[in-house]
Amino acid sequence: MTVNKRIPFATFRIRIRDESIGGPNPFRWDDKTSDDYFRGKRVILFSLPGAFTPTCSTYQVPDFEALYDEFEKEGVEAIYCVSVNDAFVINAWGKALGLRKVRLIPDGSGEFTRKMGMLVAKDNVGFGMRSWRYAAVINDGVVEQWFEEEGFSDNCETDPYGVSSPQNILETLRGAKTTAAVWPSGVNVPQSPLRAG
Repeated sequence: MTVNKRIPFATFRIRIRDESIGGPNPFRWDDKTSDDYFRGKRVILFSLPGAFTPTCSTYQVPDFEALYDEFEKEGVEAIYCVSVNDAFVINAWGKALGLRKVRLIPDGSGEFTRKMGMLVAKDNVGFGMRSWRYAAVINDGVVEQWFEEEGFSDNCETDPYGVSSPQNILETLRGAKTTAAVWPSGVNVPQSPLRAG
């Protein structure tokens, strides 16, 4: 995936709370599409190897949650985390983390991640097929900025983290705004490198 590309269409099977069901588990199935999440707004999407994993649960997701208001100041309307996990796992993870602002998207079959070109094998750690760690600023369904961790490969021996961190993305957004403010109107502002490598 690169900048100026439209993100792929996919359908996500989610579980939503419905009190009319009653009982100890008042949730029902629903379908949401990539259009539901990304059309008509500027958002951050980030993806990671899996729910309940150490870097994801200790740093990446909690830091996006903590910095949510700062991203709003930069024109971001929502922050989504997509992971190749089913809706039950995703919901339990969100509850365990106490999330209130970041929204988790279950990509149980890996359809969206595959279409994004970010599906990798993680058999070496017993995960099967999962997402490579990346993030993007998406404006009305089109990739505006792209942040991919280095070393993209199947069964990577390490789990690089830094390029797709919320701190790096926020710094980039703030820098882009500052750069745009000092360039005269009508001048094409050079783009920052957006892909690790």
